[in-house]
Amino acid sequence: MDIKYKIREENNTTYIYCYGIWRVNTIEKVERSLDKLTFSNNSVFIDLMKVTELDSSGALLLFLLKKKVQKNGLQVNIENINEKYKKLFKLIEDSYKEEPKITIKNNNFIENIGKKSVDTYRYLIYFLTFIGELFVKSIYILKKPSNFRFKETIYFINSAGINALPIIGMTSFLVGVVIAYQTIVQLNKFGADIFVVDASAISIARELGPMITAIVVAGRTASAYTAELGAMKLTEEINAMKTMGFMPFYFLVIPRVVALIIALPILIFFSDIVGIFGSMVATKAQIGLSFDIFINRVYEVLSLKHYIIGIAKGPFFAFIIAVIGVFHGLRVSQDTESIGKETTKSVVNAIFFVIVCDALFSVIFTELGI
Repeated sequence: MDIKYKIREENNTTYIYCYGIWRVNTIEKVERSLDKLTFSNNSVFIDLMKVTELDSSGALLLFLLKKKVQKNGLQVNIENINEKYKKLFKLIEDSYKEEPKITIKNNNFIENIGKKSVDTYRYLIYFLTFIGELFVKSIYILKKPSNFRFKETIYFINSAGINALPIIGMTSFLVGVVIAYQTIVQLNKFGADIFVVDASAISIARELGPMITAIVVAGRTASAYTAELGAMKLTEEINAMKTMGFMPFYFLVIPRVVALIIALPILIFFSDIVGIFGSMVATKAQIGLSFDIFINRVYEVLSLKHYIIGIAKGPFFAFIIAVIGVFHGLRVSQDTESIGKETTKSVVNAIFFVIVCDALFSVIFTELGI
């Protein structure tokens, strides 16, 4: 039997008599009909005495009708409902939530500063807590090396290191070319063209090679770490690992950090070679300095300490990039929008802290006279 309802108005009251089957496959037409109803009386009574079947969809439709009447400031009562349907209505009423109203407040300048300060404080607390947990888990691995995931580490060395060689090589070569060209323009004024080798080799080996490599890796690897872990958290894979007794730090965090600490010094070494080669090509094209003279001059001016300083920065830069990338990946919440936000934050923060770290190294080495 098709579902039906009748409406009767009497004594400033609207009576809605429902009867028939109110199920998900039979309420489509009635739903459209009820949406068009308007009420002018002070109270409404909904009678369910002759309803033969009622499922959650039908009960939800009647519940929404009740809410509609109440929003108009009218009294509404549901009558002649049996105990079984009462429980269904109670369940729907308890679980029903209206969409929150979005209000836009014009926050003042002082309030915005306060919010930013609190957010920054919370970020630092969470970050330091994460660092502490990472060190504790690392100590456990040193005590029990069987927990270390060698296969995963080799995989991340390949993805974060070997696969990054082309982009780092191209970037370093172009930076070497630019450094040589700009240095030649200035030194040519004083007839000291040969010193372009000194400036290029030392600046690339000591500062530009490590910095350019770290920035490229931060943009490439930190974002990848955040997106990968964010997607795993969004799909509940990390929670599933915890449920099965696997420690996410052993499988997801430590292998990524260790892999980048191993890979970045190698990438810096590669960047130094390609960058100096770019300077050599640019010098040959600009002033005709032969490759033999350039290489011999590099042997004379590029002492081992400059190379070691550049390589020594690698593990520190790698630790910063990997930890920030993983940390933001684990901060992703249960919505896809947060993956994009956390990925952006991880890249920006990784580059910023790499530059801060490099500045600290420069100050320290200068004060030490190295």
